[in-house]
Amino acid sequence: MTFDSLINGLVSGDLPRSAQIFAPELVLCVTIVALLLVRMLCGVQKLPACWVALIGTLLAFVGVFAQFMYLKTASPEALDIDWLFRAARITEDGVGTQGGYFTSLLMHDQFTLFIRLGILLFSVLVIALTVLTGIPDNEDGPDFYTLLLRGTIGMLVATSANHLLMMFVGVEMMSVPSYAMVGFLKGRRQSSEAALKYVVYGAGAAGVMLYGISLLAGLLGTGNMPELAARFVTVMGSEPFAPTNATAVTVVLGVMMVLVGLAFKLSLAPFHFWCPDAFEGASAEVAGFLSVASKAAAFALLVRFVLAFGGTEEVLYDLRSFIGIGLAVIAAISMTLGNLAAYSQTNVKRLLAYSTIAHAGYMVMAVAALLVLWDAPESSGFSQAELVDASVRSVEGLMYYLGVYLFMNLVAFAVVALLRNETYSEEIDSYNGLVHQNTATKVLCVCMGVALFSLVGIPPFGGFFAKLLIFMAVFKAGYLHWAMWALLAIAGANTVFSLFYYLRVLKAMFINPEPAERRVLRTPGVVGVYVLLITVPILALGASTLQDRLTRTAEAVAQVLFQ
Repeated sequence: MTFDSLINGLVSGDLPRSAQIFAPELVLCVTIVALLLVRMLCGVQKLPACWVALIGTLLAFVGVFAQFMYLKTASPEALDIDWLFRAARITEDGVGTQGGYFTSLLMHDQFTLFIRLGILLFSVLVIALTVLTGIPDNEDGPDFYTLLLRGTIGMLVATSANHLLMMFVGVEMMSVPSYAMVGFLKGRRQSSEAALKYVVYGAGAAGVMLYGISLLAGLLGTGNMPELAARFVTVMGSEPFAPTNATAVTVVLGVMMVLVGLAFKLSLAPFHFWCPDAFEGASAEVAGFLSVASKAAAFALLVRFVLAFGGTEEVLYDLRSFIGIGLAVIAAISMTLGNLAAYSQTNVKRLLAYSTIAHAGYMVMAVAALLVLWDAPESSGFSQAELVDASVRSVEGLMYYLGVYLFMNLVAFAVVALLRNETYSEEIDSYNGLVHQNTATKVLCVCMGVALFSLVGIPPFGGFFAKLLIFMAVFKAGYLHWAMWALLAIAGANTVFSLFYYLRVLKAMFINPEPAERRVLRTPGVVGVYVLLITVPILALGASTLQDRLTRTAEAVAQVLFQ
């Protein structure tokens, strides 16, 4: 094959459609190049890097939004935003067609676009937060935003992964920049130590994950995720799924090793050791970014990976059920450990780190319920339609939780970052009596209260409805395995217990007396407006028509995975 024929084959084949779908990632790549050129040609004083990063990320967000609306709507030409489709050069043969792209290494569907939309929205809001907090400064801005956008590209790739190789590439692409971001505060020993621990744990988890991928690809003869289930059934033949079966044990070992890599990104116990130190050592802006964006990508990857073993064969259900119960145990341990450890913390970022571990456990409950419910045998007592509906509800609950969690955690970390600039501390004691300061500081305190009550799951905030959806899915799965009801009881007890350590922060803000030696805080009004704007969705997603709209969208997107 000549070079010309190779190029012609790419241009006339999969490449045009793939490039159209991959356009938002390409926009981010161009933005990274622009950040580097700005430093060389214009100087960071004339054109601050934050605005270049913000504009580029906004353009990528608009591109993904256009793709999502085009694919979601039966008649996109009838929408009021059809001008956006024309501006983005979206076509029915390109973005309008679901399926694999780049030779099926990546997947294009509504589920992928939903998660990509959330990641880019969060990236936009985090960049806006850094503009308000001043971290990074103008000199370090191009380096910081280059790392942030590189990590975002990795998250988008991981969300779309349709091959075991791309799964590993996506995880590493979003991990490596985050190592540097954790240690970005130069001159701070704690930050450097946290970054080093993060790198060591990340390297170990990556090695285990890569070995698991090699086991699966070597035994099943493919790395393409949609083919894993059929290959597993073939290699198992008529043999039962049992611990005495060497093939079954090898596949389970490979799956568990892959899950180790994903559990590391999700900071699930016992792979959570990096999280508290990394969050405490990093700036609050970076900690907030890692707590939401990387988790959203990892959960999308986790759902895509476990769905690769879908099928009605008994041996596949036995495998899924085994993995599901294992994830349920990990969820219970993560919730309990995260909440118990958070209670004794004095640093707000470290407290929120353990809170993140606990909430990862809550969200993994949805995946565990999915694996127990999906394509259960006829002896389960449920019809196939009921099982599919329950499976859809599990994914719907996870997606809704991620949508609310985006704003809950962003508000919490934003308040920590903004108050750090005023009090020069991130200890809970430094929050004593803050409600007595100026109006903007009062707004920050109230918004922090909304975010923390939503994290607990108290109505009418969005966190309550998100937890309710997941708890309902786990309750339904309990009819198939008693362990799911035990998991539900543990989750309920942890929800109640979590209220106590969240209240410690609010007690300091609203009840504890203000220190006599504290200077008068001059929190800018624009800061209060920003935090108020990102707090409104927490209320809207708990008690407004937006709740119904997001629920319907999440349900429609989840149904795509089971068609």
